[in-house]
Amino acid sequence: MKFELAPLPYSKQALLPHLSEETLGFHYEKHHQTYLNNLKNLLQGKPEADASLEEIVKTSSGALFNNAAQVWNHDFYWKSMKPQGGGEPTGKLAQAIVRDFQSFAEFSAQFASAAIAHFGSGWAWLVSEKGSLKIVTTGNADTPLKQGLQCLLTCDVWEHAYYVDYRNLRAKYVEAFLKHLANWEFACAQFE
Repeated sequence: MKFELAPLPYSKQALLPHLSEETLGFHYEKHHQTYLNNLKNLLQGKPEADASLEEIVKTSSGALFNNAAQVWNHDFYWKSMKPQGGGEPTGKLAQAIVRDFQSFAEFSAQFASAAIAHFGSGWAWLVSEKGSLKIVTTGNADTPLKQGLQCLLTCDVWEHAYYVDYRNLRAKYVEAFLKHLANWEFACAQFE
């Protein structure tokens, strides 16, 4: 199989004190790796094995979709964070946020509210639909990629993403994500 676990874009200690090495170790080496292993097993001998990960996510269903989408979502999530992240975006994305949310503060409040209120396991996303920005949440493995939306940034709100460090305090994790981890350079590059 051609699919391999992409290396983290930083060390497992790089997001301290906001996400611990233990959290990143379990999340990346156990959860993400398991989705990839499952995907590779499901693809053995199937015509989809020659497709790209994005193609599989867009066209599959059931277990194949769940595992492919979780691999894609996690790959995107790791890039959505960086050491000394947070702050605000610049350029065209910053202008679009003001256009569509009135201010970055209002965007942050709406993103946090959506991420915190999402029931159960899932994801909070900043997406672009034909240049217009929206905040969406998806449950379980679902991803805006499947709906043809352009993903810009995501926050994983499955409990394994934050429980070691924040226990049941999802709001504190989401606050740390926005203030200290969000990789706005990555989001800006996706929007360009």
